[in-house]
Amino acid sequence: MADIKKHIVIVGGGFAGINFIKALGDNPAYHVTLVDINNYNFFPPLIYQVATAFIESSNISAPFRKLFRKYKNFSFHLGKLIQINSADNTIETDAGVLSYDYLVLATGTETNYFGMENVKKNAFPMKNMSDALAIRNKILLNLEEYIQRKDDPNRDAYLNIVVAGGGPSGVELSGMIAELSDRIIKREYPELKEIKPRIFLVDAGAALLGPMSKVAQQEAKRVLENLGVEITLGVAVKDYIDDVVFLGDGTEIKTKTLLWTSGVIARELPGLPAEVITRGRRVLVDEFNAVQGYSNIFAIGDICFQSSDPNFPNGHPQLAQVAMQQGVLLAKNIVKKDTNNILKAFSYWDKGSMAVISRYKAVADLPKLSFTGLFAWLTWLLIHLIPIAGFRNKGKLIGNWTWSFYSANSGLRLIIRSERKRDKNEVRTNA
Repeated sequence: MADIKKHIVIVGGGFAGINFIKALGDNPAYHVTLVDINNYNFFPPLIYQVATAFIESSNISAPFRKLFRKYKNFSFHLGKLIQINSADNTIETDAGVLSYDYLVLATGTETNYFGMENVKKNAFPMKNMSDALAIRNKILLNLEEYIQRKDDPNRDAYLNIVVAGGGPSGVELSGMIAELSDRIIKREYPELKEIKPRIFLVDAGAALLGPMSKVAQQEAKRVLENLGVEITLGVAVKDYIDDVVFLGDGTEIKTKTLLWTSGVIARELPGLPAEVITRGRRVLVDEFNAVQGYSNIFAIGDICFQSSDPNFPNGHPQLAQVAMQQGVLLAKNIVKKDTNNILKAFSYWDKGSMAVISRYKAVADLPKLSFTGLFAWLTWLLIHLIPIAGFRNKGKLIGNWTWSFYSANSGLRLIIRSERKRDKNEVRTNA
């Protein structure tokens, strides 16, 4: 291997990017520069609990510089990807130009509004920490507004919440808001003691948790309905105008809060040719995650489309486990490539899917078994809490989460707003 370090630039510090860096380690043959518009990594599977004021954002996040402070071959570049210049092996960000020997694209996805501009402008997505805190502020502000606007004929709009999207995020968010209503509002808002916010969960599909088993789908519907969530299936949101959500069947729901978890699309990668971009704006890659037509540009995680895996000829699901496994394997393959060893093709090890519905109730689809209830909930805890234990002391992290979740007395119901209005684009992330 050459004495001069090769420079690897990786754009995006989500599951794929972080696991790539960890797998490469402090390898003296490389210098790694991570590019991200945020200075921290966070754990998306628990972001809905930040949005509903059950856990603190710091419990599921950590600064990149702290995560990799012991890596002598690591640098961090705070910036947004503007352009890929493959001809001269550089990328442009809004903070400067970086050259690379290898470029790894792990920018993930962003919210897909399916061309509905009013929804894009007025709904609340849940893709990053800023989104989660914005949702928390909105829910808490609405409660105060409802209490104060006693003479407003449209005041019910402050207590109506519409969640668009019946996938894991929509189901988990709806269940947690219902928990918020049952466990906290009655306790802390005496003015609302006899009033319960209405939660509407809307999905265009025929069932909740579409990709999961019938066992999981039926359990999710049963538990949410028992919590008071009003579920509408087979109908899509068509527009959101003047605090009214319009559904495809003509139904109108007055609400100040439309929470959008209905779909994602891969982030744009300016500079890559159109022929390597496929449906969902995903990037076509070979069995080693190299972007088609390139030997030193790779794409991993949610943004890539790989059809070479015989078990997933139509591409892999956009799940955390896929991103993590691709990140680890790519790091090993780059080292093999530079030491003239045989590369290993990616093959996804499917560990199953899970979703939490409410306290003590979850659904789990493992490769050969589907189950629900307390055991599924405990399994979910094990799988989701252990990976983030590396951010902080393991005992402290789990202790904080347990206290916040069980007691509902974390003191996180704070309405924190900046006086300076910010453009929505400022909070978007590469991760």
